[in-house]
Amino acid sequence: MSHAMLQNASPHWLPRQPQGALDHIPGSNGLPFVGNTFKLLADPIAFSEGMAARYGPIYRNRALGGTGVNLLGPDANELVLFDRDKIFSSEQGWGPLLNLLFPRGLMLMDFDKHRADRKALSVAFKPEPMRHYATELDAGIEAAIGGWAGQTLRFYDVVKKLTLDLAATSFLGVPLGAEADRINQAFVDEVQASVSPIRKPWPGTQMRKGVKARAYLVDFFEREIPARRTGDGQDFFSQFCRATDDDGAPLSALAIADHMNFLMMAAHDTITSSATSLVMLLARNPEWQERLREEVVALDPAVPLTEQLDRLVLTEYAFKESLRMMPPVPSIPRRALKDFSFDGFDIPAGTSVNTAITFTHRMAEHWPDPDKFDPLRFTPEASKGRHRFAWVPFGGGAHMCIGLHFATMQMRLLIARLLTRYRIEAAAGSGDAWQVFPIPRPKDGLPVTFVPLATP
Repeated sequence: MSHAMLQNASPHWLPRQPQGALDHIPGSNGLPFVGNTFKLLADPIAFSEGMAARYGPIYRNRALGGTGVNLLGPDANELVLFDRDKIFSSEQGWGPLLNLLFPRGLMLMDFDKHRADRKALSVAFKPEPMRHYATELDAGIEAAIGGWAGQTLRFYDVVKKLTLDLAATSFLGVPLGAEADRINQAFVDEVQASVSPIRKPWPGTQMRKGVKARAYLVDFFEREIPARRTGDGQDFFSQFCRATDDDGAPLSALAIADHMNFLMMAAHDTITSSATSLVMLLARNPEWQERLREEVVALDPAVPLTEQLDRLVLTEYAFKESLRMMPPVPSIPRRALKDFSFDGFDIPAGTSVNTAITFTHRMAEHWPDPDKFDPLRFTPEASKGRHRFAWVPFGGGAHMCIGLHFATMQMRLLIARLLTRYRIEAAAGSGDAWQVFPIPRPKDGLPVTFVPLATP
């Protein structure tokens, strides 16, 4: 969808900057029509590093249908994500990419509306529901991974299926059965459409597939809502259906469907990506795999794992390090609602602004030897004095990921259960090539072998 079409549907959006308005910012407009889209998608890490080396911590770029500026580094992340002066719109930043697919999702809201809906949805992330999710997740993980013994599997594929099955319990509260594959494909179609170079849903395009997938998912959710409003289910979906706003009114059916569509996509695909990168790094660093295994084995066998997750400190450090090396959301877009300045450049209202998370996570001045997997970077001693916006895989400020504790809980459970059953091995070259956008995934699916541990 063009910006003009989006603005007709959202008249409060600021108009794009006229051609040439950003010419004072160093950078490149790329090729006619497509700009630098194909260079960016082919190797986004190399592209951003090359642009930064040539132009510095702020540069102009034209890609994915528009021209904007990239701001690099922790100071840029703090300016844009913390957004002390309410300069930046998340809705208008993500909107051109996601408005056809995930309209009115939490990430596509700003300021008071975002605060109100986030408050209503936060009921699903309180301690008692989280304990329920932990129990359900643990049982689902245990049941699934038992069948992996001795097999070489494409980990991305099996963990993607696992996270969808877990979402059926934690998010929807029902087994998906025959609809599982269709729902899974619908989320894939939506995410792939979000970075399609063709931004209109013309017949035969990826965007058309994404729009049709959204329609299917919204219909699926709306059919279920009436029964959930009066039930007592503890899953996310049921709790959203019973959630109320500041005036005590329930959320509308469309609002619930939109939030479920967005949150399930976000949790499903980002956890799949994060789990895959962590497993790859543990397979490549067997000494760390053994250290995490020892940490899990040291837990009290008389106490349920779900009640001891906070003791898995090294596991959390390893997860954080994998998120540093391969954040599941490589960059975060915004649009400036007011004029502002950065690194000596004046940037006008209406400008599309992007923070390159992956670039910041690889800056050697904040992360020495950035290509090395070193979970001990996240000890309190090593973290002391580090810029608080040098590590932002979950975003920051008001839009900090609402599900970050859920993601950490699920990852601790998965790694603990895997490492007490298996030694994870990967052949040389497994996982070497990744597609980074829209959400990172290994092109080969990351083949790994699950070698059963010898029993005493």
